[in-house]
Amino acid sequence: MKKSMLLFLLVMGMVSGAMAQSLNKLWATDTTLKVPESVLLDSKNQRLYVTNIDGKGPWDKDGKGSISLLTLSGKILNPDWIKGLHAPKGMTMFSDFLVVADVDSVVIIEVTKAQIVKKLYIEGAKALNDITSDKRGNMYVSDSKTQKIHFIDIDKLEASLFAEGLKGLNGLHYVDKTLYFTDAGALYKFGKDKSKILITEGMEGGTDGIEQVDENTFLVSCWAGSIWLVKMNGEKKLLLDTRKEGINTADIGYDKKNKIVYVPTFWKNHVVAYQLQ
Repeated sequence: MKKSMLLFLLVMGMVSGAMAQSLNKLWATDTTLKVPESVLLDSKNQRLYVTNIDGKGPWDKDGKGSISLLTLSGKILNPDWIKGLHAPKGMTMFSDFLVVADVDSVVIIEVTKAQIVKKLYIEGAKALNDITSDKRGNMYVSDSKTQKIHFIDIDKLEASLFAEGLKGLNGLHYVDKTLYFTDAGALYKFGKDKSKILITEGMEGGTDGIEQVDENTFLVSCWAGSIWLVKMNGEKKLLLDTRKEGINTADIGYDKKNKIVYVPTFWKNHVVAYQLQ
């Protein structure tokens, strides 16, 4: 009986400890970024990419969008590393290519040359928002106006419909042969038959980015200004809430090795880094 009780207390302590995490501010860039929407870590080259919407509206095709290049300590190396985009948002990487969702096209950039090598336009797309890729480089991209997810075959570079009929689609994250997505305040995953499996809900304010902490834990940002820690069993905890300060938390990036969360603040024009503890 004593051994059983001890084991029970140990397990409960581990569970409560896992949920008792927090975000502690490490640094913030200056405020010269131009409506930063997404941050992506390039661990191979030890730098950060930040998409800047700029322009008058978050969906305007005005050619003012850009990607900035940052150090891992928050120094802006090149504010206009890539120029001539429209309203770039989510990013993913495979090999030496950075891929960006940009309103109605997916932009492929060769990072070693800092050059756009291809723009893949998706028929009927109106608001491409987030993008993720599997280990082969096949991609999934969300459209927040048509409420559809498109699949892009890396070999053919052709897009096809993967899912539709969603409500508030935004963030995507492919990991462990599973596609996760945020939709109207909730985190879901797709089953093998494309069934939509709810993980947790009740995260209001425009669920946005998704990052995996470990096989049982995810971070979910809400555009209005909050970040949640979500367990696969549906438990969730609010880690950051900057809504009262009017600071947005858009499509977050994450350094899994060092447990650092990178937060683009949209209208506040800077990126903030937090240590996950």
